[in-house]
Amino acid sequence: MFSHVMLGANDLAVMTRFYDAVLAPMGLMQRTFHDDGGPAGACWVKPGQNLPEFFIQSPYNRTAATAGNGVMVAFLAADHETVNAAHMAGLLAGGTDEGAPGPRPRYGEGYYGGYLRDPEGNKVHLAYRGDVL
Repeated sequence: MFSHVMLGANDLAVMTRFYDAVLAPMGLMQRTFHDDGGPAGACWVKPGQNLPEFFIQSPYNRTAATAGNGVMVAFLAADHETVNAAHMAGLLAGGTDEGAPGPRPRYGEGYYGGYLRDPEGNKVHLAYRGDVL
């Protein structure tokens, strides 16, 4: 479905620490960032898979990265415990709570999720999709 998702980063070190913390419980690991001639960045994938990829990178146009109003990246979790662990890891790594983990029945029976803002204001959703799994 997706090749990759990319978010802009102004402070790559802070953002990398945040996403390392949040994505490790989700089963995603940082892989080597291939220099494509553009700005520095970081990339995460599931071990043993090349795609899809999640990137953070300084903007190509060299202007400040900004969080998009209405933009959200949602990561699929294996279970409720994974959502809880990733949410807590994100808070400890400098993120802010945008909605504590819990059931979200309005999204579907068995849906469980939590919301964060990363250190630069991007909205992140951690979701267990018991409604479709």
